[in-house]
Amino acid sequence: MQGVHGYRIRSDGGVRLELTPTTNSPLAIDISESTEMRIQRLITENPVIIFSRSACCMCHVMKRLFSSLGVHPTVIELEEDEIEALSASQQDSGGGGGGETIAPAVFIGGSRVGGLESLVGLHLSGQLVPKLVEVGALAL
Repeated sequence: MQGVHGYRIRSDGGVRLELTPTTNSPLAIDISESTEMRIQRLITENPVIIFSRSACCMCHVMKRLFSSLGVHPTVIELEEDEIEALSASQQDSGGGGGGETIAPAVFIGGSRVGGLESLVGLHLSGQLVPKLVEVGALAL
């Protein structure tokens, strides 16, 4: 199990949590859970989630788009081995094609939207806001 040991404020306004082993933290994570299972759990538990690489400019643009709509997504920065796990989990669920990179990847309501190009396309077609309302991430 892990708990929050400290934090560091990032230049993009986010916070990076430093985790240490503990058994009594409300933020405990089951370390016996595989990376693929943890990614799937995070996708189902969060109405809007972005999986990103460290210091990803495309993720920054995604966050700005959501912020302009009044939505604040959960953003998870993945290590290289975790990106491979995200790739594997998306191949298992039939997502991840279309020539887009694996990370950053946006999920809304448990469904993969894709990368920045797909997110912007969804927004320009007028389908993003209704989708956010449908999953409860945005109230009109």
